[in-house]
Amino acid sequence: MLSDYQRIAKAIEFITENVQSQPSLDTLAEQVHLSPYHFQRLFSQWAGISPKRFLQVATLEQSKMLLHPKVSLLESSFQLGLSSGSRLHDHFVQLEAMTPGEYKDQGAGLSIDYGFHQTPFGEMLAGATARGICCASFVDQNQTESLQAQQQRWPKASWNFQPATTEPLAKALNGTAPLDRPLSLRVMGTNFQVNVWRALLQIPPGQVTSYSGLARGLQHQGASKGLASRAVGSAVGANPIAFFIPCHRVILKSGVVGNYRWGSTRKQVILAWERAQAQMNEY
Repeated sequence: MLSDYQRIAKAIEFITENVQSQPSLDTLAEQVHLSPYHFQRLFSQWAGISPKRFLQVATLEQSKMLLHPKVSLLESSFQLGLSSGSRLHDHFVQLEAMTPGEYKDQGAGLSIDYGFHQTPFGEMLAGATARGICCASFVDQNQTESLQAQQQRWPKASWNFQPATTEPLAKALNGTAPLDRPLSLRVMGTNFQVNVWRALLQIPPGQVTSYSGLARGLQHQGASKGLASRAVGSAVGANPIAFFIPCHRVILKSGVVGNYRWGSTRKQVILAWERAQAQMNEY
């Protein structure tokens, strides 16, 4: 039997894949084996908007607007003088890198509390240290494999199953309990990777940039000229914190959504969901 989050995730995926046929409320409800009334109520509760409104945002014309912005917002941000110290969303996310010594020690002496949580985009594994969230990954295989993959990044750390510690992150993503303070992220990566992850935070929800646009934005910030999109793409793909470091907001220059560490379908779903949320906030 499907859980509530599985039903809504399935419905969002179905909407995203079938926008051309404009499925009715009855059709959507049938996909998840609910009555139209209960589906409408459950979807609105989990997604924050009605199924009809979500479908409107996910149409092809709206997708074209999403995937072909006239101006790279990231590049504009740099041109306006924004830096990693004054990000557009600094009041939402604060990113701090591990020290070189901590990076070298691979988490030795570090205690990481972790938990598995349900979200509209699937199950998520989240881990946190005393100084902030250090990992967040969608669970595509099973919990054991997902945990082992994260433990390989911090092989000398102590991992403790404490879901209450990371539950606020899941509630914020679900929209059931907005964060009452800036979200602190504690990441481990090379200087270049961390700079790319900081740049991703400048892309607001509902907007996208290309890999080449991201590279040009980093050049405005002072990175080496001729920075390769491929190098930027590798750093984007190494993002350790799903959703909250929004690597899903980077697409191919052609407008194609492209690959995503946690699946291209999930990437399309998240982008459509964010666009819907952004439009709701405009009214």
